[in-house]
Amino acid sequence: MVFTGIDDVQQNAEQVLPRLFRDYVAGGAHEESTMRRNRQAFGKWSIIPRCLQDVSQVSTHTCWLGYECSAPFMLAPVGFAGMMRGGADLMAARAAAAERIPFCVSTFSIAALEDICKVADVDILAQLYVFRDRAITHDMMRRARDCGVRTLILTVDTAITPLRPRDERNGFRRLSKPSLTQMLSFASAWRWSFNMLRYKQPELGNLKVYGMGLSLLEQAKNAAAQIDPSFSWSDLDWLRNEWKGKLVVKGIMHPADANRCIAAGVDSVMVSNHGGRQLDPAPATLDVLPDIVAAAGNTNHAVILDSGIRRGGDIVTALAQGASIVALGRPWAWALAANGEQGLTEMIAGLRGEVRDVMGLAGINSVSSLREKGCAILRKA
Repeated sequence: MVFTGIDDVQQNAEQVLPRLFRDYVAGGAHEESTMRRNRQAFGKWSIIPRCLQDVSQVSTHTCWLGYECSAPFMLAPVGFAGMMRGGADLMAARAAAAERIPFCVSTFSIAALEDICKVADVDILAQLYVFRDRAITHDMMRRARDCGVRTLILTVDTAITPLRPRDERNGFRRLSKPSLTQMLSFASAWRWSFNMLRYKQPELGNLKVYGMGLSLLEQAKNAAAQIDPSFSWSDLDWLRNEWKGKLVVKGIMHPADANRCIAAGVDSVMVSNHGGRQLDPAPATLDVLPDIVAAAGNTNHAVILDSGIRRGGDIVTALAQGASIVALGRPWAWALAANGEQGLTEMIAGLRGEVRDVMGLAGINSVSSLREKGCAILRKA
C-alpha cells in the first residue's frame, strides 16, 4: 500500500476493527468538540511558498532530549494499542526503531515494557500514570530503569475520567467481560478476529503483575480506577526526586502549569488535551502552544505538541510556532490496524516525506532553519 494520508489510513483501519476498538481510538469526551477543535486549529494557518531557494538538500533530521530523530515527530503513548492487531506494541517498537523516531510505551500496553524493549534496537520511552497505590508507581519506575529507559512521560490530565459516549455505549471500562453485542461485533470483524486468535488471550501485559483482574475488560476497568485524582505538585516533586532520568510531563495546557513543571525540574512539557478525550470543551493544543513556549522562555526545555496532527503541513506549522517535536497518537494506531508493521513503516516514511516536501516548497533546508524562521513562514488564514 502507498501512503496517501492519515484519513485514508483511518478509513482502512475502521474497516478492519470491531466497534469496541474502532470507537475507542476514534472517540472523545462529551460532545467531542475539543477533538474537532484540534483539527480545525491547523486550518487557521497556511504556509507561505518561497521560490528560487536552493532546496536540493532538505533534511528533516532533528535532536530532541538527546534522541537523534529522522523526522520531528514521535509515537505518543496509546493505551490498548496492542488491540489494533496481534503483537501491535512490538510492531510499533520495531517500526520506530527502523525509521529512527522515538516511541513511548503506554502504561496500558498489551505487551509488557520488558518484552517491548527486547525487540527494539533503540531507546524506548515509558509513559507513567500515578496510581493510588504508590507502590505500583514506584515499581513501574524500577522496571523502566531496569529496562534501560532514559525518559519517562508522566501523564497528568486524567485525574477524572469523563464521559466518553462511544466507550459508554460499548461498555468499555464498565463491563468486566464481553457482552453478546461485543461478541457479535468481534465475529463480524473477521479479519481482526482471525489475526487476534493467533495470539494468546489479550491482557494488559504491562500491569498483570499487579493483579488488576483476569480479563482485559476487567483489567481496563480496575486500572482506570487506580489513577490517583489526588496527585498534586508536591507529588511531582517526589516523583522528580525518585526518577533520575529525563522527565516529560504530558497534558500541559496552561502557561502557569508549564512554569511550575520547569520549576520542579522537568526536562520537557507536552502540550496535550489527550486528543480531546478529557476536558470538553477545551482549547485546541495549537492555539495554546505559543503561550506554553513563551512560558518556557529562553531555556533548554523542549516543548512537544500533541493532539490533532494529521499531515506534514501540520507538523511544520507546529514547529514554526515553537514546538521542538510533535507527538502522534491515533495515526499510528490506525496504521497498525490497517496494515500492521508495514503500514506503520509506510505511514512514518510518508509523513516524513510530506514534512520534507512542505519545508522545501517553503524554501527551508533544515529543522533548525525552520525554527529560526518561526512564524515568519506562516500566514493566518
